[in-house]
Amino acid sequence: MDTDLLDVVIAGGGPGGLNAALVLGRSLKKVMVIDEAHPRNEVTIKSHGFLTRDGISPTALRQIAHEELKTYKSVTVVKDVVEDVERHNGFFITKTKNGKIVKSQKMIFATGMKDHLPAIPGLDLVYGKTVFHCPYCDGWERKNEPLALFGSGAALLPFVKLIFNWSKDLIVFTNGPAHIGTEEKQQLDQHGIQLVETPVSGLQSTDGKLEKVLLETGETFNRTGGFLASTGERQGSAIPARLGVPVNDRNEYETGSHGQTNINGLFIIGDAKNTFTSLIGAASQGYEAAVKINGDFAAENWDKGLT
Repeated sequence: MDTDLLDVVIAGGGPGGLNAALVLGRSLKKVMVIDEAHPRNEVTIKSHGFLTRDGISPTALRQIAHEELKTYKSVTVVKDVVEDVERHNGFFITKTKNGKIVKSQKMIFATGMKDHLPAIPGLDLVYGKTVFHCPYCDGWERKNEPLALFGSGAALLPFVKLIFNWSKDLIVFTNGPAHIGTEEKQQLDQHGIQLVETPVSGLQSTDGKLEKVLLETGETFNRTGGFLASTGERQGSAIPARLGVPVNDRNEYETGSHGQTNINGLFIIGDAKNTFTSLIGAASQGYEAAVKINGDFAAENWDKGLT
C-alpha cells in the first residue's frame, strides 16, 4: 500500500472527475484520479454544448484537462482501473487492476455508464458519427435531415417529441413490436411520423454516414442520420453498490445534495447518478462535489485546531 494518505481518490477521469480534481488541486488537496481512459463518448468525433469548447473532440478535451492539471503538483492522474474499494477505520482503501493500493479520506465515483447498443448489424459503424443518443449534443448537426429513430416502449414517444424539434422528417423503427398504446400510435400518425415495427436486418453506410435502414422483409428506407432512444446503458462500476449505495428504478445511484451518498465521505457524480449528464453538466457536478469536500475538510481542520 502507498504509505501517503490521500485526501481524495477519484474513480473516473471524464469531465466530472477531472473538474473535481482541478478544484481540489486548487484547494491544496492531495488527489489521485484513476482512469481507464475509455470514456463513454470515445466513439464521438465532436462534443457540443460546452461553452468555449463547442465542437471539440472528447480526446482533445481530456488532453487539455490533463495539461492544466499539471500545474497542481498535489494532483496525480493514473491510467488504471479501480477494481475494489473497502472501508476501514473511516478510510477508503482503493485497489486497482495494476496492483496499486491507496488510502484516502474521501472518494468520488465519476465512473459513469457503459453503453450496450442494440444488436443491429452496422450500428457500430455509424454510432457517434451520424447516429447518436443525445440530441443536445448532436441534434443541430442533423437538423431538417431525414432521420431514423430507434426505440420502443414507454420512453419512445417522449423521445420522438424531443427529436421532432430538430427534424420533422422522422421514421420510427422499433425493431419488433413497439410496445406502445393505440393513442401513442395515433399521435405519431397525426404528426406524419411513420412507425415501422418490422425487425431491422441492418444499416447501410459509407465511412460512418448512414444511407439506408434495411428490414428483414427486404424493404429499405433512405435515411442520413438517426438517434437511439436508449443505448442500453449500465453502471460503469458496481463498487458503490457493494459499499451499500442504493440505486433507483433506472439503475442510477442515489445521492443527496452535492453528490453525497449515504456513506460518509463517498460522493457520486455524472452519469452514474443521472444516466446522461452532458460534458458541461458533469463538469459542473465535479466542481460542486469538490467545493463541498473542501468545505468539509476546512471545517474538520478548523475544529481540530481548536482542541
